[in-house]
Amino acid sequence: WKTKIIFFCIITGSKEPQNSSGGGGGGGSSRPPLLQEPRGFGMNVTPFSRGGMNGQMGGPRSSGSLFSSPMPDRLGLNNGMSNGGLRGGGGLMGAGGQGQGGPFMGGAGGPGGASLSGMGQPQPGLPQQGAVLMVYGLNKDKMNADRIFNLLCLYGNIVRIKFLKTKEGCAMVQMGDALAVERAVANLHNTTFFGCKMQLGYSKQAFLADVQQPYDLPDGTPSFKDYMGNKNNRFINPEMASKNRIQPPSKILHFFNTPPGLEEDALKQVFIDGEVTEPKSIKLFPSKTERSSSGLLEFANISEALEALVIGNHAPIPNPNSKFPFIMKLCFSSSRHIPNKMAE
Repeated sequence: WKTKIIFFCIITGSKEPQNSSGGGGGGGSSRPPLLQEPRGFGMNVTPFSRGGMNGQMGGPRSSGSLFSSPMPDRLGLNNGMSNGGLRGGGGLMGAGGQGQGGPFMGGAGGPGGASLSGMGQPQPGLPQQGAVLMVYGLNKDKMNADRIFNLLCLYGNIVRIKFLKTKEGCAMVQMGDALAVERAVANLHNTTFFGCKMQLGYSKQAFLADVQQPYDLPDGTPSFKDYMGNKNNRFINPEMASKNRIQPPSKILHFFNTPPGLEEDALKQVFIDGEVTEPKSIKLFPSKTERSSSGLLEFANISEALEALVIGNHAPIPNPNSKFPFIMKLCFSSSRHIPNKMAE
């Protein structure tokens, strides 16, 4: 019974009862406690300093609740996983302390906490996950990054384009968002141009990393290009995006942003220089302004129209009134044929 009393005194933090002389046959001398410093979970802990059952052996005098007491700080766990880790404390992989890390395994914490976005993930405001497009079946001698851009920019913003060295005629395209990828797949999958059938699919990658040393494609252009700040992206803001009409490929192209008073021969020369078939019919719209011109180009079939768009989209057209050329823009038209007469 005396051993039990001593153990109870240690548990409660009370002083050990002193043995009086001759009391209980103890010989009149006091004895040291049986347990000086209990061990918990393989480490020395400060015994019974704070209560609770979350990592320490609590005592009756503790004011802590069941899950409020901190774990031992020997591993830097205070304010981490067990005690407010979701409030910005240090995680298991970092030092404890307010605002020095995230929760368990260094996740996104609260004020001052390091978030997962700093671990190679896209930053807020950048393209979201699921915005990478796989492109297969390209003509390796005819296609490059700019020509892919000329085609895919009709369906969304282009961020980066990377050709794969290990897969000939295959490229990856990071677009502005997942919706742009869906539009491209829906409208361009299994289209044929330059003698090859292009196939599109979804990539599991969230984004394309920068390539410091791209290799050269057969035409001498780099296999990787970044288009983040390119002004030829057509969905940069809501106003610009609203002006785009999403159309599947057709044999009629709409051209715009060309010099006023443009001659048909100047248009044909763009496609002759690009070594593609020139349009069989050209219709210039009546000019509503002297600032630019626009119209329609008709080709024999969809494949020829695709090749012309890939080559001619964003081609410079000399401006007779300035040293800066016009950058011609092309897109697919909803017209099935060019009318003989255009309404004024």
